[in-house]
Amino acid sequence: MKTQTNHPQTFRLVPTHSQPLNPARLEKLFQEQLDKYKKSLLSSDLEYKKAIESIPLGAHSSFQSFDPYPISIASAKGAWMTDVDGRKMLDLSMGFGSMLVGHLNQEVISEIRELLTVGTLYTAPSPISRESAELLCKRFGIDQIRFTNSGTESTMYAVRTARAYTGKEGVVKVEGGYHGSGDALAVSTKPSLDKAGPADAPNSVPNNAVVSGESYVVPYNNIEALEKVFSEHSSTIACFIVEPVLENIGIVLPDEGYLEAVRELCDQYKIVLIFDEVKTGLTAGPQGASQRLGVIPDLICLAKSIGGGIPLAAFGGKTEFMKPVSDGRAPHLGTFNGHILAMAAVKGVDKVCTPEALTKAENLNIQALTRIKEIIDEYELPAHTVGFGVKGCVTWSDKPVRNYRDYKATDFNVAELSFLWSLNHGIMTPPGLDEQWLISLAHGQDEIDFMVNDFKELAKTLRG
Repeated sequence: MKTQTNHPQTFRLVPTHSQPLNPARLEKLFQEQLDKYKKSLLSSDLEYKKAIESIPLGAHSSFQSFDPYPISIASAKGAWMTDVDGRKMLDLSMGFGSMLVGHLNQEVISEIRELLTVGTLYTAPSPISRESAELLCKRFGIDQIRFTNSGTESTMYAVRTARAYTGKEGVVKVEGGYHGSGDALAVSTKPSLDKAGPADAPNSVPNNAVVSGESYVVPYNNIEALEKVFSEHSSTIACFIVEPVLENIGIVLPDEGYLEAVRELCDQYKIVLIFDEVKTGLTAGPQGASQRLGVIPDLICLAKSIGGGIPLAAFGGKTEFMKPVSDGRAPHLGTFNGHILAMAAVKGVDKVCTPEALTKAENLNIQALTRIKEIIDEYELPAHTVGFGVKGCVTWSDKPVRNYRDYKATDFNVAELSFLWSLNHGIMTPPGLDEQWLISLAHGQDEIDFMVNDFKELAKTLRG
């Protein structure tokens, strides 16, 4: 099969050569790191034991809990966290992108503090909610926007709006893509291969306790599979929702020309194209992924990076496709929509997320990706680096990952070891084995050196 080139606005460096890792050594190293974790995180262990009495799994999001117990955080500032055991940790998770501007960013805090003198929640229109909407419409190149409180709400309402606009109910999504926990989209996020069906024509596999309705699943970077589903079911399909760059299974980049072909097919079959930019948004660049990649959807979903750490999300797009919200075909409701603290955060984030600031952070990210790739080559590791904007990751495969089935072929044993190693060596990474790091506006050269040097120590240890 011919090698596919990733979109030129994305970053991927595969190794020039690699050698397999020793499974027995990986198992031994994992046990050593697990023992170290249990011995050095006694206060987190105690906090977890207290928490599970009142909180299922001891955390308010199931993803935050993992074996043997999660690290409990006491405080954070800039690019660093302090856990309840008193350890200072470099934060490379940064709230999955929510803390793009850094913890306790002073501009955001200043805007919020000023608003605390006049109110927190009006449940009524206000000049500040209108001004914040104007800021985001201008930045992301959209006509109209509605605020929500989570990415799940945004994707749920975007799909509902598309259904009302088209008068159809079917939803198409990508295998391995995650769009929050609304029923219509909670299918085939990470399905087991024994249920997933053929690679080029996947089954729609509902997550536990989900009633999804009419849904279709296609492989990412496979325009032929998408056209087949459209040609067979376009009479009942309302929308195709996709992350322009997949960030639920590491970072999976679009092939050059893929998104452009998606846009053409949606136009041809009169299907609403929704870009889920909950995880990209400002982490992709000053105007988000769609503007950067040059493919404009009909509707866009935003969250995380636009809120500076305050719960905030949004959906919007072209006026034509937002009409169902205005004319009552798809009412959008919510007591906390556009609450004042979030609106203050929008203003603060807009001020600090300048093209210059985001370019500086992205350059640091590219430096980290490049230096880590050199270490991968030096130690002949079966891995490669991938990046988009200020996000990056190490994927434990010596071949590019272009879709969910490629992701399932990566080495999860070394990924799990790498995750535990990071936590034991003063680096907070997301709790999944397939998430990505984020270089925020608060990270600098010292933080990049810290993470790169730590990866080199891991590489040395893997090879013994």
